[in-house]
Amino acid sequence: MLTLSGRVIWMEKRTAQRQILSLSTNRTLAAPLRGGKAFLAKDSGRVPAGFSHYLAFNSRPEGLREETPCTLLGDEFAYLDDGDVIALSGDGRLRSLYRASSNHNSLLLTERCNNYCLMCSQPPKRVDDSWLLEEAKETVRLIPRETRNLGITGGEPTLYGDGFIALLRHIKNWLPHTSLHILSNGRTFADPQFAAKYAAIGHPDMMVGIPVYSADPSRHDYVVHAKGAFDETIRGILNLKRLNQKVEIRVVLHKQTCEGLPELAEYIARNLLFVDHVALMALEMTGFTRANLDALWIDPIEYKSELSKAVQILRSYGLKTSVYNHPLCLVNRDVEPSYVRSISDWKNEYATECGPCVRKSDCGGFFSSGIQHGYSKSIQPFLT
Repeated sequence: MLTLSGRVIWMEKRTAQRQILSLSTNRTLAAPLRGGKAFLAKDSGRVPAGFSHYLAFNSRPEGLREETPCTLLGDEFAYLDDGDVIALSGDGRLRSLYRASSNHNSLLLTERCNNYCLMCSQPPKRVDDSWLLEEAKETVRLIPRETRNLGITGGEPTLYGDGFIALLRHIKNWLPHTSLHILSNGRTFADPQFAAKYAAIGHPDMMVGIPVYSADPSRHDYVVHAKGAFDETIRGILNLKRLNQKVEIRVVLHKQTCEGLPELAEYIARNLLFVDHVALMALEMTGFTRANLDALWIDPIEYKSELSKAVQILRSYGLKTSVYNHPLCLVNRDVEPSYVRSISDWKNEYATECGPCVRKSDCGGFFSSGIQHGYSKSIQPFLT
């Protein structure tokens, strides 16, 4: 598991304010471009002059003048590379905001949310963290223009209202060819005016991923701990699709949702057939999940049949369907055409039992949190 946030070894006192830096390892970068970047010294050679900041591992680079801003990193940040974007704060912490080599980059806009989901991996906080929105705007300016896709997440990012809309316009202007995937509970889109503002952005490749956990409104509301959330979520989906916006329905599978999964698939097929994608996702063992484990945990081997039935129903209606976050050996063979290796690279691992498996390259493995805090005892590596 990569360390995306942590303390640096040493930071000069002059680096007292938070700053966002685009990293370069290019020693021959044209001089006029150096001032807007930080040089990342990945070896012990002399560093080129002219960069705004320097980052090195364990010791100050050779030939660097004393007055030049420099930060020393530990080996846990050795993955950083050319084109990455980081934030340095005055308290000596580094956060990785964008990794050029990854296909799993997301911008966290807020930790506030109007749901309180039993299995939330990013537990909501009642704080003013609007600085994250401003940080996202600054980060977007530094992200390479050739970036293929980018996620927007929270908390609930739509709580910013017009600020959220302004950020999406900003991203469209700076990264016009970048596909956007927005995670939202969908409730704000129940307001037709807000949905219309979103559609008016006119981004050519933008999708909202919205969770629906049950065909039973009371069950969905229980999972998200918000009365009336089901009705608002469905109205949000309908408003977006009336405006020809892309919508994905996301279903996290656990003890409270897996039993009714075939019924939910029927509900989606009969009432929301026009959505663009349905994702059926295994549980991540982090955040509120660990606190509510008794109410949530069920071995995926126990809902294999329900998962197969749901996939069959959705595909029979022509709905594009994907199964995320499951080890390959815990799903039936009839699910494999919809199976996707989906876990973000920075938190993706394999269990010890997976060592001899001949299909490991096809398998999505586990969340790192699952390896640490418990996973299915039914893992059966493919040996032939």
